[in-house]
Amino acid sequence: MNNGGNNSLRPLGSTGLRCCPLGFGCYRIADGNAEHESALRLYLDRGGNLIDTSANYTDGQSEILVGKVLKGYSREKVIVVTKAGYIQGQNMTLAQARSFPEVVKYGEGLWHCIHPEFLETQVALSAHRMQLETIDVFLLHNPEYFLSHQSHHKSLVEEDHREFYRRVGQAFRFLEKQVAEGKIRWYGISSNNYGRPLSDQTMTSVHRCLEEAQSISSNHHFGVVQLPMNLYETGGALESNNQGMSVLDYCRHHGLGVLINRPLNAFYHNQMIRLADFTRPGGSPPGKQELKSILQPLRELEQSLLEQLETPLLQGGRSGLADLLEKLVPQVRSADHWEQIVGRYVIRPIQQWVEACRQKNRGNSIWENWLEQFLGLVNPLFEEIERYLRAQQQPESDQVRKRLEHCGYPATSHSLSQIALSILLNLQGVSCVLNGMRRPAYVEDALRSVYLPQVKALSILKKFAV
Repeated sequence: MNNGGNNSLRPLGSTGLRCCPLGFGCYRIADGNAEHESALRLYLDRGGNLIDTSANYTDGQSEILVGKVLKGYSREKVIVVTKAGYIQGQNMTLAQARSFPEVVKYGEGLWHCIHPEFLETQVALSAHRMQLETIDVFLLHNPEYFLSHQSHHKSLVEEDHREFYRRVGQAFRFLEKQVAEGKIRWYGISSNNYGRPLSDQTMTSVHRCLEEAQSISSNHHFGVVQLPMNLYETGGALESNNQGMSVLDYCRHHGLGVLINRPLNAFYHNQMIRLADFTRPGGSPPGKQELKSILQPLRELEQSLLEQLETPLLQGGRSGLADLLEKLVPQVRSADHWEQIVGRYVIRPIQQWVEACRQKNRGNSIWENWLEQFLGLVNPLFEEIERYLRAQQQPESDQVRKRLEHCGYPATSHSLSQIALSILLNLQGVSCVLNGMRRPAYVEDALRSVYLPQVKALSILKKFAV
């Protein structure tokens, strides 16, 4: 992939497109973030050529960044995949004003729709945000919300499934027209439920989706499917749920391109396992003393505020943000748990405290100078805390590495993330593994997985799943 050489490219099913085995996943990527932009540019500079985004990723900001970056690269050398279906944020405002048909009102602030009237707006908005005349691959984004919503109210029957695939077919007919008009090249479905067993009533069938496309035209443009797969979620490779074949085997047999998402974020027993190293494998995770060292610059800065203005700190009196974090962080289960709670328990109190201090110290230059230092310290501090929390997860990563070796993966010094990616890259039928790479360091790490020695991936996954 170093220079985008054709030898490293794989066919994306029968679409005629050829993609790098590792794709750039744009979930949580946003315009205005210099690190995100640097990471995407590095991926493309190193020969990467498939970008996967969605209309609802950071409420359109992901697509906007993709469009800005693509202006500096040859358009025909980059494959752009985007998705539509979610009604949130800007789309919620649009849907409330337009009243689209067949909207699935799944929950408060989360609706879903794949009706042509809604999809027409999404194709246009995505193309506008990315400054593209033609979108290479346009996917329906988790249309199984219809089945999940129905299942919350009753046991599903065949009539529900017929209605689901009718809606899919209706969307496909619209997308065929978009192909004819040159607005998209290929279309497909991204579904979290492709790998589920036949016994799961919300399972999405690639076979039935393909039947819908074939009923429209023998020259249909349903060419790509996307699904999650990782060491723990192996249904796409191991579950025989499509005419007696797995998703990978079925897609390979019928010429469908397969994009894999969430390769390093595994949901297992109601928890998320991050398949990566966070510190030196086998090393001891950092303890209380390391946390105190991380918080010391903040503690000193807060002390200076007390000395200069005698302003009560965040928790009142002499107890500030450093004290709050020293108590809170050891109670946080993981870096992902931290992301869930930091807004409510840390950022919101900071905002309220800062506003109160502004009112009290309006026009005071000492306060203004101090606040500038404080705000400049907080974001890097949060990143340090995230790294500290991730380092606590290293023993779990070490256990995964040991299990993999027991299942036949050769002992290696490569990172766990590289190992986990390389196993998926070695599965027959996988066109491209999409990895979230928000930082240049993530790009550097992930790209090395492409060059790891070949392994018997299916055998390893079968043993790991036992």
